[in-house]
Amino acid sequence: MSSTAGLVIPCTAAVAWEAGKPLMMERVEVAPPQTMEVRIKVKYTSLCHTDLYFWEAKGQTPLFPRIFGHEAAGIVESVGDGVTDLKAGDHVLPVFTGECGECGHCKSEESNMCDLLRINTDRGVMLSDGKSRFSIKGTPISHFLGTSTFSEYTVVHSGCLVKINPLAPLDKVCILSCGISTGLGATLNVAKPKKGSTVAVFGLGAVGLAAAEGARIAGASRIIGVDLNPSRFEEAKKFGVNEFVNPKEHDIPVQEVIAEMTNGGVDRSIECTGNVNAMISAFECVHDGWGVAVLVGVPNKEAVFMTKPINVLNERTLKGTFFGNYKPRTDLPSVVDMYMSKKLQLEKFITHKVPFSEINKAFEYMLNGEGLRCIISMEH
Repeated sequence: MSSTAGLVIPCTAAVAWEAGKPLMMERVEVAPPQTMEVRIKVKYTSLCHTDLYFWEAKGQTPLFPRIFGHEAAGIVESVGDGVTDLKAGDHVLPVFTGECGECGHCKSEESNMCDLLRINTDRGVMLSDGKSRFSIKGTPISHFLGTSTFSEYTVVHSGCLVKINPLAPLDKVCILSCGISTGLGATLNVAKPKKGSTVAVFGLGAVGLAAAEGARIAGASRIIGVDLNPSRFEEAKKFGVNEFVNPKEHDIPVQEVIAEMTNGGVDRSIECTGNVNAMISAFECVHDGWGVAVLVGVPNKEAVFMTKPINVLNERTLKGTFFGNYKPRTDLPSVVDMYMSKKLQLEKFITHKVPFSEINKAFEYMLNGEGLRCIISMEH
């Protein structure tokens, strides 16, 4: 075991004290891991839109002070009671949703929505005792998504940690712990386009481009990118997107534009915006008889999806996905291996890098719509 096992570790964390205000670099104390928990040294983290959304706290219950961050890679420092599959020194990806291995979802071949460790955006404490592992001078600081990676050390439930190939570069594979895997899996695991097929991707942010990357890997002949922001089109070419549609440039619904372009509709579509109108378009633009549309983007809670039942009766399929249907601990090691074998290209998703002390720059880049992923290095 490491020399710090069982001890409180003081370290630096970027703490959000209130909504929308810059994160403050603070000295925090990180308690040892309890039953079924693991303490990790975070090496690299990146900013995902979910962090930004909850930091802004516009559409949900605010919970502050809090340590955000959930897309990361690190090394196990110590493990709590009951943890048998991880040990100090292991390289891991923390994931916002887990795999307990015991519940009905984990035992089902078709689901990755673990009952115990499914995403919970409201909970700011650990499951085992309902307490936080972070404190500043005795004041508890809330966790986020069970990961809280904007800290040099963090404590995570062992079921939310993926043990990966120790040779994989952590500053690259860290982005596989959330958005990139979500988009990639939506295509490869759920849409499953055949070689030579046509695919439409709605929304060309990081998740949408990961979906396009999946279509490229699957051998799609046409990948049509749909976005309201034409400045994204040039970047998207690197991910195999070879045709573009901006709905604002057409007088007819975009699903009709795509149907005209593709002789009746695309074989597969993946929706990565969370906008209900885009979801309807994504469903209605697939070909009758065999078309499959996959919803990835998360709409607001009140949103309602409307389409004519004949669209379904005419043999179009609508599917949803959560984290690309990957079971984190079981499946993500193979996604890391896809990168290691150069089948999956991660470098092109990484557009910025900043030291941990400049983490607020990452928020500025995302707020300004600049780049895809900003890697934050914990090595000052």
